[in-house]
Amino acid sequence: MRVDGAWRNLARALKRLESAAPISRHRYSHPHAPILHSPVSRCFRSYSDEVQQHQLSSDLVRIMEQRLSAIEHRNASLQNLVNQPEASPADYARANKELRKLSGCMDLITHLRTKQKEIDGLKSMMAECPEDKDMLDMVTEELRQAIDEEKRLQSLLLRSLLPKDDADERDSILEVRAGTGGEEASLFAMDIFKMYERYSYKKGWKFEVVEITESDLRGFKEASAAISGSGVYGKLKFEKGIHRVQRVPVTEKSGRVHTSAVSVAILPQADEVDVQLRNEELRIDTYRSGGSGGQHANTTNSAVRITHIPTGMTVAIQDERSQHMVL
Repeated sequence: MRVDGAWRNLARALKRLESAAPISRHRYSHPHAPILHSPVSRCFRSYSDEVQQHQLSSDLVRIMEQRLSAIEHRNASLQNLVNQPEASPADYARANKELRKLSGCMDLITHLRTKQKEIDGLKSMMAECPEDKDMLDMVTEELRQAIDEEKRLQSLLLRSLLPKDDADERDSILEVRAGTGGEEASLFAMDIFKMYERYSYKKGWKFEVVEITESDLRGFKEASAAISGSGVYGKLKFEKGIHRVQRVPVTEKSGRVHTSAVSVAILPQADEVDVQLRNEELRIDTYRSGGSGGQHANTTNSAVRITHIPTGMTVAIQDERSQHMVL
């Protein structure tokens, strides 16, 4: 515990003080000066910091409880929205997406609320049987374990409440390319690629090889894979960059150490975008086709051009012989 650590610091400071030379009282004119500069004062300041951190931790728990209550209310509101039959498909999709984001936090909140009720029940039992030593010892041990579990859940919840990148929950594209080092670099790239493959299987993710370009020694000059699962990009995004190894390669006959490098890129896969085109934003023009197609295609307005007015993007087609076939 933090308080025990502070007392250990106090004991060490007292031992240092006993072995140190005595402080001259005439050296300081102010009566509080020796306290400010002595090892004991430094240790008491450390103990004061420990107590202050404990108080701040209690404030943090109180603020976190307020945040958890807000999350519970938001989750209930979203559940009510998705259960309404008159909800629009867009609102239903947005509510489901937000509910999926809150699901992990809500599971922790449920466990925390259950554990808090258990702690209250154990405290009530301790108050009801103050004379029964065996029962009191058993309840005390259960209470200690319950409080430890409560602290663990609070720590997990605090971590889950930290701001997250919206892309953390997306799937990822892994790209590994051999750099300096020749054949040894390609072998190292193969090791790196297979390492991420095994890591993905261990995490329960889906690992699909997209493309592999092999070297003469069956190493990987380039390799890419699509990784899908829960929180893939958030777990792997800090892996991007240059990875270096120093080892004796299999191609080395004299036992010298070589340095090789590979580059790793982690790219988030784009979400599907629901594009809604309103008729008032589109301008449809018809005109006569050019080139081959016969007399009918060249003499009627069979070509169609659609312009998206807000962006100015234009799509045109004139492959068919009539507007009905084009549209």
